[in-house]
Amino acid sequence: MRATLRFAFALLARRPGATLLNALLLALGLGAAGFVWLAKSQMDDAFSRDLQGIDAVVGAKGSPMQLILANVLHIDVPAGNVALADVQALRNNKQVKAIIPISLGDNLSGFRIVGTTADYAALYGVGIQRGAMFVQPMQAVLGASVAASLPLQIGQTFAGTHGLGAGGEAHSKAPYTVVGVLAACNCVLDRLILTPTESVWRVHDAEHAADAEDLKAIEEALKDQREITAALIQYTTPLAAASFPRFVNQQTKMQAASPAFEITRLLRMLGAGTAVLQGFAAVLLVVAGLSVWLALLSSLRERRADWATLRLLGASRAKLTGVLAAQALLLAVVAAFGGIALAVAAQAGAGVMAAASGVVASSGTPSLSGTLHQALALWWLPLLAAGVALLATLAPAWQLYRVDAAELLASRRL
Repeated sequence: MRATLRFAFALLARRPGATLLNALLLALGLGAAGFVWLAKSQMDDAFSRDLQGIDAVVGAKGSPMQLILANVLHIDVPAGNVALADVQALRNNKQVKAIIPISLGDNLSGFRIVGTTADYAALYGVGIQRGAMFVQPMQAVLGASVAASLPLQIGQTFAGTHGLGAGGEAHSKAPYTVVGVLAACNCVLDRLILTPTESVWRVHDAEHAADAEDLKAIEEALKDQREITAALIQYTTPLAAASFPRFVNQQTKMQAASPAFEITRLLRMLGAGTAVLQGFAAVLLVVAGLSVWLALLSSLRERRADWATLRLLGASRAKLTGVLAAQALLLAVVAAFGGIALAVAAQAGAGVMAAASGVVASSGTPSLSGTLHQALALWWLPLLAAGVALLATLAPAWQLYRVDAAELLASRRL
């Protein structure tokens, strides 16, 4: 076995240019296939984490997908607000187990400030890493990615800016105070700033108030006219999924959307792009297989005297066929490592861009353990590489197997 591998390696080393080209083509195909698989897996995991525990989302009428993207994944702008009284009326519905309010409108350096309750963090099972959870208006708790990106410490204050993107007008009359930082969850909470719902109202009321007494008067006057952006709903029973959205859509001024249904529809639309990438990877693998086949066939023809000599010295057809297979497998091993490295690197780059655009939560600087985990998840790539390489070996091996030594020495070509 060792002698077979040494001989196979020597044959490959005699043509370094062709060997490297074949390995590179195969690595590119494997890398593309691995990247598509990693990207799809990460997106599915991200959506699964961000949708956990949310049975429905109630908000302003419009696009149901926009309702989910804006208020669950926080990657779109909401269509409008709904009356707080209308949402609170849903608490009387026997199908509703819990309601978590969501109020949007401001940001800090591009990170959304979300007015809600402590139940929002509990929904994802996320606790406080340091500090404490907010207990009164104008207190804020930072998500893990926010705390890592902004120079804010517990006890410091900051002013939110109007709008959901950086560059809006600062609400300097009503600053927030940082009271805590959430533990990292690699979910949507990592890139949000949470505050009581009353904070969102007070920030905008303060813009029209001359002093504290005026602010109190405004809050009293508007207490029955308050609005929120949306509400996350949990059902008492799964059967509510069949009737609750229809009730909200037909008998209220609001709209109800199912996160699971809308995200499934979104992934179906994205499936066309995934299919294109998968087809591209398949084409690269086919081209790589043909290249390996041509390289082995060329090597077989160029070294026909060597093969004949080995046969005359007693080497069996099976052993010589094993040398060809060893060449292909050596190429496959090199290409598999290269393909895994390319897939992980491409996924890391795509992850950074996706986190920057808000599609998935940023997990911070890629860690060694995370990289190793992704590499181990691609355990099937070496098997795919070996399969492609061995398929490319079949035709040359068959030619070598069916010709005897005398014919090899006598013929100028196979």
